Amino acid sequence: MTEQALHQQLDQMITGYWTSQAIYAAAKLGIADLLVDNPQTAAQLAAATDTNAGALYRVLRALASIGIFEENEQQEFTLTPMAEFLRSDVPGSKRALAMMSGDEQFQCWSEIMYSVKTGKTSFDKVFGQPIFEYLSQHEDKGQIFDQAMMGIHGRETGEIMQAYDFSGIQTLVDVGGGNGSNIAHILQQYPEMQGVLFDLPHVVERAQPHIEAAGLSERCEIVGGNFFEAVPGNADAWFMRHIIHDWDDEKSLTILKNCHTAMPADAKLLVVESVIPAGNEPFAGKFLDLVMLMIPGGKERTAEEYRSLFAEAGFELTRVIPTESELSIIECVKQ
Repeated sequence: MTEQALHQQLDQMITGYWTSQAIYAAAKLGIADLLVDNPQTAAQLAAATDTNAGALYRVLRALASIGIFEENEQQEFTLTPMAEFLRSDVPGSKRALAMMSGDEQFQCWSEIMYSVKTGKTSFDKVFGQPIFEYLSQHEDKGQIFDQAMMGIHGRETGEIMQAYDFSGIQTLVDVGGGNGSNIAHILQQYPEMQGVLFDLPHVVERAQPHIEAAGLSERCEIVGGNFFEAVPGNADAWFMRHIIHDWDDEKSLTILKNCHTAMPADAKLLVVESVIPAGNEPFAGKFLDLVMLMIPGGKERTAEEYRSLFAEAGFELTRVIPTESELSIIECVKQ
């Protein structure tokens, strides 16, 4: 690569937030939803969003230059295949993720030096409380978080289902299962299985409509509680996706030991996370690890770090099963 190309590549990396914040503005304003039926000018969109027409035009022109929206000869903007995912009503929507990333998370990234110097979460510094307390006290932000997770998890769920055979599991406990999208997908794929959705009371309350809409009320028990205190028993497999990475080793061990206490001798623990590989190859989990540092206070881990963590909690790591994404399914049994 030439020196000029290296300069250009580094410039793009340094100014990457220009792009992400422009996407955030369009997502926040719901521009993609407004363009579903007809092309519209910036003036029309500005009237609908109570924004400045000239300023909005400049944002949309910039996004059109990278394939998000398209401007025609009449200076009207239309949806592109990429912009379709900024709609709020499509499967795999990225609108909520763009809103969450451009708001609270962006503010936390601005305080990265605080986290680097102290090892503490910049979220707590910026917002004065831990993220999950913040979300519980701000219902609108909690809903955006749920929607963002659905946008991420929807794609991941299919990859998990392809990589792991859940047949033979009679009852599955989804620990920290959030809005229920994960347990719903698994139960729909395995009609003989019973499920338990477990999370904080105010979280599973938001999940109730999703379980009902999926027609799973008779097969999925919804349980409110705190996994730092105990988790439900009476099952043969316990499942956690993107849970352990939210917490430091001490808190993760508390969760894992509570699972260990609830589980019979022949049960399985299935943990889905980004397992950090060795070497310098690109891996999104290495940057997700920085999000964990600054926002919830957790971390991504290597396979050996997981093996050691599970062993301390009384588990034997039996398999690390890769999926088509960067996620892996970590299978454990009781020692």
